Amino acid sequence: MYILGINSVYHESSACLLRDGVVLAAAEEERFNRVKHGKEARADNPDELPSAAIEFCLAEAGITLAEVDHVTVAADPEIIADVLRQGRPSPWNNREKQELFLGKLPDIPRRFTELGFTGEFHWVAHHTAHAASAYFASTFDDAAVLVIDALGDDAFSTRFYRAEGTKLECVQSVRYPASIGYLWELVSIYLGFGVYDAAKVMGLAAYGDPKRFAAAFDQLAWTTPDGGFDMATDVLRFADILYYPPSADTSGLVAALGVEPRTGELEQVHQDVAAALQEKTNELVLHMANHLQRTTGSTRLCLAGGVALNCVANQIAFEHSDFAELYVQPAAHDGGLSVGAALHVWNHVLGQSRSPEMPHAYWGPSFSDAEIAAELAKHPSLVVTSPPDFAAAVADLLVEGNVIGLFQGAMELGPRALGNRSIIGDPRARAMRETLNHKVKHREYFRPLAPSVLAEHVADWFTVAKPTTAADYMLMAYPANPAKHPDMGAVLHVDNTCRIQAVHQSTNPTFHRIITEFRTRTGVPMVLNTSFNDQEPIICTPADAITTYQKTEIDYLAIGPYLVTKPPTP
Repeated sequence: MYILGINSVYHESSACLLRDGVVLAAAEEERFNRVKHGKEARADNPDELPSAAIEFCLAEAGITLAEVDHVTVAADPEIIADVLRQGRPSPWNNREKQELFLGKLPDIPRRFTELGFTGEFHWVAHHTAHAASAYFASTFDDAAVLVIDALGDDAFSTRFYRAEGTKLECVQSVRYPASIGYLWELVSIYLGFGVYDAAKVMGLAAYGDPKRFAAAFDQLAWTTPDGGFDMATDVLRFADILYYPPSADTSGLVAALGVEPRTGELEQVHQDVAAALQEKTNELVLHMANHLQRTTGSTRLCLAGGVALNCVANQIAFEHSDFAELYVQPAAHDGGLSVGAALHVWNHVLGQSRSPEMPHAYWGPSFSDAEIAAELAKHPSLVVTSPPDFAAAVADLLVEGNVIGLFQGAMELGPRALGNRSIIGDPRARAMRETLNHKVKHREYFRPLAPSVLAEHVADWFTVAKPTTAADYMLMAYPANPAKHPDMGAVLHVDNTCRIQAVHQSTNPTFHRIITEFRTRTGVPMVLNTSFNDQEPIICTPADAITTYQKTEIDYLAIGPYLVTKPPTP
């Protein structure tokens, strides 16, 4: 049985294909069409399908759409229509946009029919798909599931679930406009970034003092006795946030903080605002995690939704609560909704035997050595070699201080590059971080770079109170062992923590071997890892890799079995 899951309604468009309940392929549309987030989040385009991602998934199975048994989309028009009828707040800031958006949704199943699909179509509500993407991809047979993002179909921003076997039950919700996701979007715009720049704000927060604006944020957001939270929504005005072009009414935030929005250089005050936002988020998420643990009695926690990409809040919520185990799906944001919708139909709707875990994030396109060689042949000026010991050769280059674009195996699902579409470097010298941020990635000074660490050595280099697979996906932030600080200058954030990737030989043997060879030479069981891109979506194809390599100051391209260098400068 084939089930095709789709996310297209808002942003982070993606597709996922299950075969008999097992993930076969999954990818985000942005990697193919090279448009960040796949498409613009507009009221008039929820029916814009992730065509290339769908085509990839079907090709992986060697089938056509006519052979798919079920198609499911992460949205529920009936719930959305009910929100409109009741006049409750919605993501669109006027009724005309609401009606346009709702009127476009029925075009989605019609489009699939026109494309040859003859099976059964399912809608799966936004937050249900988020919850399913975490729980049904985990090893847990029961869990507490917490979904935190901006807004779901039903005018709620946060949902609490009890999960057991193949069933998910929502036990509590937090109603929009109280929304942690929207709070981060509003503050991102206030700080001079874009709507999608929560990661920048999270990185900036480590430079600030949260106490300076703690009292102000206490007036903006607070925990409630029922285990949820509330916000001063009349002040925050989330309904005025626009994605294209990004803008928002920040006047209420200005009044609360007593500081005008940033228009020039970053100053300490901006770092302090970011720090206070992170501290408030930690407080709210931990409060909800503790309540959910008491409510469900479960020792296992699943996190999903865009806020679950916040590695600092994840670490606080898990290590400071009574949960013993944690699972966070690598595509916790809306890009993972296609996975969740498909898994929900297989497990919950159809009642089939429980899906196995998703043991890794490598579900995207891969390319044969011959395909890579053919693409390289189109660029005769490049110098291409095939070292007899590829991992050893890459490690030697890293030790020499080279920056390497690493293109191996299947593309990762989710916003983190995990060794298959990565830029890697020597983690020891602080100068490597400056080189990558300024010369290669062309991004801000405060953006941290992550270490990819041999899983068997994580405990020697970091303080980990409770091990979790979330660390495999750069979704946990850990304090570094002070004795090791001198050997990790490029990956150590200003607060002496690291957002790590624990690399396992079983799930990525090539990357594991490269890091092992680097450790043999240096004694350091990690490499610096950042996504292989330059102000663009993470690369997908060999052509993407070559294009980005040629336009940046990356020294070498390690693609398939080949090492590539640029021709000498005349």
